[in-house]
Amino acid sequence: MATIMAGCASNSDKDKLPESLSEAEIYQLANKNLNKENYSEAIKSLRTLESRYPFGAFAEQAQLDIIYAYYMNSEPEAARAAADRFIRLHPQSTSADYAFYIKGLASNTASVSLIERYLPLDMTRRDPGQARQSFNEFAELLSRYPESQYAPDARQRMVALRNRLATYELHAANYYLKRKAYVAAVNRSQYVVENMQETPAVPEALAIMVEGYQHLGLVEPANEALQTLRLNYPGHSSLDKQGNFVGYKVFDDVDPSILNTLTFGLLGSSGSKKVKAEPALPEDAPTPPQVVE
Repeated sequence: MATIMAGCASNSDKDKLPESLSEAEIYQLANKNLNKENYSEAIKSLRTLESRYPFGAFAEQAQLDIIYAYYMNSEPEAARAAADRFIRLHPQSTSADYAFYIKGLASNTASVSLIERYLPLDMTRRDPGQARQSFNEFAELLSRYPESQYAPDARQRMVALRNRLATYELHAANYYLKRKAYVAAVNRSQYVVENMQETPAVPEALAIMVEGYQHLGLVEPANEALQTLRLNYPGHSSLDKQGNFVGYKVFDDVDPSILNTLTFGLLGSSGSKKVKAEPALPEDAPTPPQVVE
C-alpha cells in the first residue's frame, strides 16, 4: 500500500508545474500548448495559473482561454461551467459575448459522445433537450450582444437548430401515425405548422395533418390542411398532378433493418420517409479574444 501511495504521489507531483514559474511563464506555456492543439496540457497550465494568481494580470485571459480549451478537448460540460463562471465574474467584459457563444456550441454537442461524433447519426432523431438549450443560449447572445462578431454565426446555428427541432417533431408524428394514434400525430404536426414556419418539415407536417384528420373523419380540418398544402407546396409527393391527396406514405418498409434494430435506431435505415435537413455547421470554435497583450 505504501508503494502504491508513493507511486500516486510521484505521478501527482509530475503533473504539477514548477513553483519557480512566474505568472507570465505559465501563461506562455498554456498559450504554447493551445497553439499546438495540446488542449489537455493547456488546461493543466491554465488551471494552475488561476489557482496561483487568481487576481493576476493574466487571470481574465486564462478564464477565457480555458473555456476554449475545454470545448476543443471535447469536454462540453466543463466548457459550459467555465463560460458561466466567466460571465459571473466579468459581466461587463467586452469578451462576455464569447462566453455566451461557446455556451451555445457546448450545449449543442453535450449529448453527443466522442465515438458518436464519428458515426453517421441522424441528429434529428436524438433527444431535443440539448438542441433547445443551445437555441436559447444563442438567442440570449443575440439579445444581449446583437452587434457581436459571433452574432451572424449564432443566427445560422439557430436556423439549423430550429430545423432539427422541427424534424424531431416530424419523426414523432410519423411514429404516432404508423401506430394509428392519429390525434397525437395531428397534434405534433400542428405544432410544427404553427410554431416552426419556413422549416423543411412544414410540408410533411401538413400532409400528416391531412392523413390524420381523414382517418379521424374530420372533413373540414382535413380540407383546410389540404388547401394549405396545395397552395404552398403543390409539388408535394402526397399530391397528384391535379392536386388531389393520394395519401401520406409513412414507411416504405414496416420492419426496420437488422442494423437499425441492433443499434437501437442509431444506425441503419428503417425505411422512413426522408426529410431534407439543414447541413451541419462545423463545430470548431474560434479562438478566444485577447484581453491582455
